[in-house]
Amino acid sequence: MTSTTRTTCPYCGVGCGVLASVDASEAVSISGDPQHPANRGRLCSKGSALADTIATDSGRLLQPQLNGETVTWDVALDTLAQRWLAIREESGADALAFYASGQMLTEDYYVANKLMKGFVGTANIDTNSRLCMSSAVAAQQYAFGVDGVACNYSDLESCDLLVLIGSNLAWCHPVLYQRIKAARERRPEMKIVVIDPRRTATCEIADLHLPLRPDTDIPLLQGLLRYLHEQSATDSDFIAAHTSGFSADELASAPDLQTLGNITAVNDADLQCFFDWFAATEKTVTAYSMGINQASEGTLKAGAIINLHLATGRIGKDGCGPFSITGQPNAMGGREVGGLASTLAAHMTFTAQNRDRLNRFWGSTAVPAAPGLKALDLFEAIERGEVRSVWIMATNPLASLPEAARWKRALEACEFVVVSDCVNDSDTLAVADLRLPALGWGEKSGTVTNTERCISRQRAFLSSPGNAKADWWMVSEVGKRMGYADAFRFESPADIFREHAVLSGFENGGQRDFDISDWRLDSDEDYESMEPQQWPILENGTSSLYREKKFYTVDGKARFRPMAASQSLQLANAAPESLVLNTGRVRDHWHTLTRTGRSARLSEHQHEPTLSVHPARAVKLGLPSGGFARVSSEHAKLTLRVTLDENLPPDSVFVPMHWTHSHSAAGPINALVGTERDALSGEPAFKHATVTVAPATSAWQGLMITRTPLPCPDSDYWVKVRGDDYWLYYLAGFKAPLSIQTIWSSLTDMEYTTALLDSKHEQVRFLRIDANERVSCLLAVSTAENFEPPLWAASLFRHEITSASDRLAFLSGVPLQGSTTISPTICSCNGVDQATINALIATGVNTTAGITAQCSAGGNCGSCLPEIQQMINEAPSSRRVAL
Repeated sequence: MTSTTRTTCPYCGVGCGVLASVDASEAVSISGDPQHPANRGRLCSKGSALADTIATDSGRLLQPQLNGETVTWDVALDTLAQRWLAIREESGADALAFYASGQMLTEDYYVANKLMKGFVGTANIDTNSRLCMSSAVAAQQYAFGVDGVACNYSDLESCDLLVLIGSNLAWCHPVLYQRIKAARERRPEMKIVVIDPRRTATCEIADLHLPLRPDTDIPLLQGLLRYLHEQSATDSDFIAAHTSGFSADELASAPDLQTLGNITAVNDADLQCFFDWFAATEKTVTAYSMGINQASEGTLKAGAIINLHLATGRIGKDGCGPFSITGQPNAMGGREVGGLASTLAAHMTFTAQNRDRLNRFWGSTAVPAAPGLKALDLFEAIERGEVRSVWIMATNPLASLPEAARWKRALEACEFVVVSDCVNDSDTLAVADLRLPALGWGEKSGTVTNTERCISRQRAFLSSPGNAKADWWMVSEVGKRMGYADAFRFESPADIFREHAVLSGFENGGQRDFDISDWRLDSDEDYESMEPQQWPILENGTSSLYREKKFYTVDGKARFRPMAASQSLQLANAAPESLVLNTGRVRDHWHTLTRTGRSARLSEHQHEPTLSVHPARAVKLGLPSGGFARVSSEHAKLTLRVTLDENLPPDSVFVPMHWTHSHSAAGPINALVGTERDALSGEPAFKHATVTVAPATSAWQGLMITRTPLPCPDSDYWVKVRGDDYWLYYLAGFKAPLSIQTIWSSLTDMEYTTALLDSKHEQVRFLRIDANERVSCLLAVSTAENFEPPLWAASLFRHEITSASDRLAFLSGVPLQGSTTISPTICSCNGVDQATINALIATGVNTTAGITAQCSAGGNCGSCLPEIQQMINEAPSSRRVAL
């Protein structure tokens, strides 16, 4: 018998509905929920592969551990509560801190925020959302008086001009990308502009791509506003009636159209086209994400976008508005409950009136008077010893923060580090004094809020493994043990959500945008059956902020963000040999690989973290494609494999941010990035670090394939990749060649069974057989510069290979009959590899629709379609057919 549960995807902020089915053997299958308004049944490659990532034993943290020893929950929680009470008594509440995550459910977030701000008495609770969305938050709070996102997903489909700036929607939010693509097919007159230094997959649906020079967004946006003003394309009536702070004098100092080309490196004709389209199109949406937020002036950049919409009155109407696209599944829910150090619960700020309101609602006297430490400030305080204990929940800051090695040293020296997680091998967990086993997706229950303010249920469909517990339960138990039992008598997530909802309406009276107090959730049954619902619900049944031109500032008017203080062009003084380092996501991976790294099909699109370089720059630097490069900043040096990408600006390089030291010697990638941050939001400038790049010549390279994962190899370069029935390790050394036997023993810590020296190919191959006469590990090591990894040897792990002739096949370097070389996966949703698609193209299939019809590639989320189109374009005999 199969049971099916309606739940919500745990990845990005799109908030897709998921149907999770569990059969009698407890096997899980995943499909999209056709009834969910966010995705209408679609899932991206990551969502489609969720069943691959579920693990209840291997790789899980299943028991509390104190100083490396397994303990009971009572011992763990008593220890935490007693240590915190003692530290607060000795050093004050601000010596304690909590670092939360956009992966947490709203109920978990609510209880954590209540404990810290309501009862511990410190605002030192921040979140990894600080690293991705806090500039958008700060910009919205200034402009609107609240952190209220102005648009709905339907606006992306009904607008006549969609401007995507700093957002690779095709890879980072594929379901939204497909909704836009489908809308464009229904309305061909709709225009799409992509503004991004890279030509990304999103550009495949663009009418116009503006490849602006990095960090020149503010001059571009200010120049556009000046142009609109000069062309009388602003809405003077809206400006007068509903805004404050508009300054024509300030616009006079903005760059004009004639000088913007030199500043942005965009040609004049394309700038003119964009400006004219924006001036002429009433129904315009400007959607932005990390490319705007993750900058030293991210708040000003987001503010410049909002300024454009205020100046034209394009807000609070269908098909209009500035739209901040959220990165994490519950960054919005965390913002609703006050999970940022700079806000209080229910979209309240640190005014005396709001503090008094919260104290009375919670029955407390401890709500702090001022904001707490933002993420980087918090870790700097840990480094100085001012914060003596931190509780880190559902995140991996030693991989995600800039200057990661610095914070590892800080946490190692910190008096008492608590980490709650569902995995047992994260970079951060390694430095924890107390480890608390948490429930993972499919095991925990609560709510999440997506980018368009839609609250959905995440429901449990798996039993709790080991001794893992819900995050809200852990926090509540600590609250009780610290003496606040009456405030933390929660019995279920439904109890917490009801309190959260009541607080949203408490003494609100329309003063705050967030109010769900009239949602009918009186019983646990109401909560369990809750349907996805946007807020606010208006009288006509729609859900839109600012439709009545009501803003939440003191005078009720939206505020223009002054731009005169902009210090844009941060890279102008960089050394001539420096390159701009852009970090970001790849198509099939998420955050730090703790979930997607478990899936073979998600790992097979891109095996290694690579340094993408423009071909012209690669020639200048002497970097061969597939070779190695040493990437250096003032903070770290990493060695990465080189890939060529003509879609990059010649002065930029791109590195994906997912790989950590759990998966690669090159991780964490963010070790290269400095702590420069936005002065207003505290968000780090991940997109605009400067690095130097030089070739790195390997002394030897290798490929190891094993049935079970091994400890991190002791070699200069290694990457660990999940396969179907095996694990791959790419290996390299850059020092004088070691003896072959030393290489083997240092990598595997085991005696080899058989070895063969292949002098012709400068290669030695090792083979190990387990007690069942199966191949358990093999290794090929070569000193040749043109080493071709024998990926076909993975076939040995798909069968019961026992014969001497089969073993000899590998040792001699001759592929087994019927074996196939691993080909990069192009369509992860349907498991279609590059070789299959190339074979179809060779037979004359020369459209993406034809490829989909033949092998299903691109038939689900569609994020692989741009790559398929590129393969068609590059095939010598193909016709170039647009997507």
